[in-house]
Formats: sequence, structure tokens, C-alpha cells
Amino acid sequence: MTAIKGSVVLVTGGSRGVGKALVEGLYARGAGKVYATARDPRTVAHPDAVPLALEVTDPASVAAVAEQAQDVTVLINNAGVATGTRFLTSSLDEIRHEFEINFYGPLLVARAFVPVIERNGGGHILNVHSVLSWFAEGGAYSASKSALWSQTNSLRLALQSRGIGVTGLHMGYVDTDMTAGVDGPKAKAEDIAAAALDGIESDAYEVLADDITRWAKGALSGDLAAMYQQLAG
Repeated sequence: MTAIKGSVVLVTGGSRGVGKALVEGLYARGAGKVYATARDPRTVAHPDAVPLALEVTDPASVAAVAEQAQDVTVLINNAGVATGTRFLTSSLDEIRHEFEINFYGPLLVARAFVPVIERNGGGHILNVHSVLSWFAEGGAYSASKSALWSQTNSLRLALQSRGIGVTGLHMGYVDTDMTAGVDGPKAKAEDIAAAALDGIESDAYEVLADDITRWAKGALSGDLAAMYQQLAG
């Protein structure tokens, strides 16, 4: 079991939305120190958090943060982006940009911090996915989150013998800046963060944080027309 109380945690994208809620939840559960990263560390609002500047697509930036945070035992890869790309109309550069942040970013950070966590006696990594890991929406966001899901599954196997647990967090719409223009039900960021931290503490392989996510995971084994109604016509 992974103890949050007394742990040292790094949260990427820790200044707003789910990341901000994670930082707050970690301190509420007794974390010893929380590093909260952002492109502009001045946007990190929690008074006890240690703000660090990080660009997850920049290997030099990732290496610098890893050098500053040598006491980390839990890594939460939360930083991500959704730009509304479309496979047939968006530029390839726009599509690559989303993959750089959502897939390669977490990989760069994980590769930098696995040796740190291992030296500190083991710990945990949580990657923030999406219900769209399992449900295509026509652009790079869902494809990049699907790829991140596969990456997480591979890391879990690779790190099992090294004392590092790996959890994937999946959820639908959350009431954050990213979904400000979306109509429909949205979960509270605090509820998603609580489910994620429960998952870390129980060493869960996956956290399915809401009903739509549980439906999507179950539907993967069924006929595609059941998931995509436009195929049923």
C-alpha cells in the first residue's frame, strides 16, 4: 500500500483544475511536501506547495525539475492539453503538439523520476487519462490519451519489480477551465482528486472515477456500434 501521509509528491499541471484539487487533497491527507509544477510557477496558489517551473515537452526543463526534487516518492502526471484538433483538417504540427504534451510529456517526466523514486525506497506514479482513452472523438486528444493508457500499462509491468506502483485515472468531463465551453454533466475536480488519491493509497491499477467512464470501459468488449451510434444506422 502507498502511504500519502508523509510522502513527497510532484504534481505536474498543479496550478488549476484537477491538478490544483490534487495538491489540496494531498495536503489534506498529510503529505509531507508537494511540488506543484506549471509553466508559470507564480500561478500555483496553495500556500504550502513548492512551485516549480516545468515545460513537460522540454527534456532540459524536465531534467532541471528532477534535479530540484530529489526527495519525491509519488509522481502525478496531470499536465495535459485539449486543443480541439481534427485528424482530417488540423495541421500535422497541431496534432503532434497534442501528442508531445499528452503522451511524450508524461513519458519524459516518468523517465526522469523513476530513478529518484527508486532511490527513495519506492513509491507510486499516477497518470491522468480520460474516458476518451476508450472513446474516439475524432482528434488528437482521445488518440493521445489512448496512447497514454497503453504507456501506463507498460510502465506498470516494467516497474513492478522496482517497488513503484502505477495507477491510471480515467474520468469524463470535469468542471475546469478546459471544459468551460462544454454543455452537460461535469464532475467536481475535488471528487476526481479524492478518487485518484484513494487509488494511489489502495495501489489500484485503474481508477474509473464516474459512471460514463465505467460504461466506456465495459463497452470496449462489445460491438463497436453500441459505442458509436452513427455506425448502427
